[in-house]
Amino acid sequence: MEVVVGRVGGAHGIRGEVGVEVRTDEPERRFVVGTTLRTEPGSRALTVRSNRTHQQRQLVAFEQVEDRTTAEALHGLLLVVDVADDESPQDSEEFYDRQLIGLEVRPIAESDGDPGAVLGRVHGVLHLPVQDVLACLLDNGREVLVPFVAELVPTVDVSSGWIGVLDLPGLLTTDEDPGQ
Repeated sequence: MEVVVGRVGGAHGIRGEVGVEVRTDEPERRFVVGTTLRTEPGSRALTVRSNRTHQQRQLVAFEQVEDRTTAEALHGLLLVVDVADDESPQDSEEFYDRQLIGLEVRPIAESDGDPGAVLGRVHGVLHLPVQDVLACLLDNGREVLVPFVAELVPTVDVSSGWIGVLDLPGLLTTDEDPGQ
């Protein structure tokens, strides 16, 4: 399975380094020296020569990029890597988008934590600057956006195929949703 781990930004210096907008929670795992990444579009293979943080920015140099001109040509490309279908992040509290998309959405009451009936499914994950957001399509046709934080999504059970979303008024159901 192909996973996006970053987007190439601007060139840095004259020796071919580029700034990378990291799109993974595991940059120390994905940008290890010697790792080969592919670009999209283009499927060009790039091998990490060095990786460092500079002024809160990830700077990466690739074996195939020796100068600023070549580095500038990479601007805007996505960096992707293949991962095994059954691979999971090292942190048990983190998830790949592909693990979340398709999970059932079930309401959880604050008082008991038991999941209710299925209300819909996760159909996307938005990676916003402040936090990730789950895009959920409910069975009634309504899309809701749920901030992916433990306070609102206390349960993620990938093996059973569902997530529990705190049943706050107006989040999953509204007065206009009859029967729910």
